[in-house]
Amino acid sequence: MPHPARMNPAGNRHAAVEVVDLCMRYGSITAVDRLNFSIAGPSTVGLLGPNGAGKSTVMRILAGFRIPSSGRAAIAGHDLLTARRRAQAVTGYLPETAGGLGRLTALELLTGCCDARGIRGPAARRAIGRVGEDLDLAPVLGKRLAALSKGWRQRVWLAQALVHDPRVLILDEPTDGLDPIQKRGIRRLIKQLAATRVIMLSTHILEEAEAVCERALIIDHGRLLADARVEDLVDEKGRHAPLFHALTAAPGSARAVR
Repeated sequence: MPHPARMNPAGNRHAAVEVVDLCMRYGSITAVDRLNFSIAGPSTVGLLGPNGAGKSTVMRILAGFRIPSSGRAAIAGHDLLTARRRAQAVTGYLPETAGGLGRLTALELLTGCCDARGIRGPAARRAIGRVGEDLDLAPVLGKRLAALSKGWRQRVWLAQALVHDPRVLILDEPTDGLDPIQKRGIRRLIKQLAATRVIMLSTHILEEAEAVCERALIIDHGRLLADARVEDLVDEKGRHAPLFHALTAAPGSARAVR
């Protein structure tokens, strides 16, 4: 069985993503418990675990939207406590339940995101044109977000995460709620993007990790249970599910795998 990764507490200056002894507590509840891992070069890494395992909390910390109780996290060498804006400047983030701002058109959302990141005028038009082409957004750019299907809204919100061409992409359940055709399209795009950047995505669906990830970090109750190549996370019959279940549904666990 793969073992949790051990990191040098001094840190890795070359890591695109670095997490050291990260903890997040809400009163008596520990959502993230002494988590350690690092990601170096371009790749797709899956953060796997059952619902409620702490995945979204980790993603929000890495995106700079949550301050951990203790430990540290850094993006491209920028500490998320002391240099949060620099870290966010090189990070794209797709939240778990991307929504809101329904009165805006897709174009207005992307223009606003460009403006917030200091991308304006011709540079903004080029950036929006690039992500619009990558995600085939031409049919919906003039439509209000509230009028779009969930699949189209997901693609628009993914576009806002990409509009500034980030080095690190944080995707929280990127295909949740999409139909099979939409899922295949998003997975193809993720594979293309991973050639030039680090992509970290969270999911509770093994199929997702098998389809797009090279490496998997399995967590439960906020603890890292395994860190290995996806192809190595198999049992003696070559199946992923039994090992995943064994890791996340140990005796005494109050949570079943969903």
